[in-house]
Amino acid sequence: MNKNKEIVKKKLSPLQQEVTQNNGTEPPFQNEYWNHFEEGIYVDIVSGEPLFSSSEKFDAGCGWPSFSKPITSEQVYEKTDLSHFMVRKEVRSKEADSHLGHVFDDGPGPTGLRYCINSAALKFIPKEDMEKEGYGEYLTLFK
Repeated sequence: MNKNKEIVKKKLSPLQQEVTQNNGTEPPFQNEYWNHFEEGIYVDIVSGEPLFSSSEKFDAGCGWPSFSKPITSEQVYEKTDLSHFMVRKEVRSKEADSHLGHVFDDGPGPTGLRYCINSAALKFIPKEDMEKEGYGEYLTLFK
């Protein structure tokens, strides 16, 4: 096992490991952020890279956190996912290459996208803690 895998194994819960490292999916409506609407940002649980803002979060009724777009398109990338007898677009974080979830084209305007993301892949940073946690530059998302 390489050093990064050992760090991930020590840092993450079994569910977080399954989701981010093995392309797993947590149960709908039974995860930490599906109905969480506090102001702040969501970062990659592995690397801490900022991914999504609560200002782009909406209730899609699917049981997972849903966002209309990432904070910046450079922070995520898409990959074709042919698993489960479907063709989907997988969403992964750039820095840590964590599996985050999938993106669908049934979201609200103006993007029409729904980033359906596993809570287990995310850590929430409340708006009031963003400065002290090193994410102060993203406070402009809430002005």
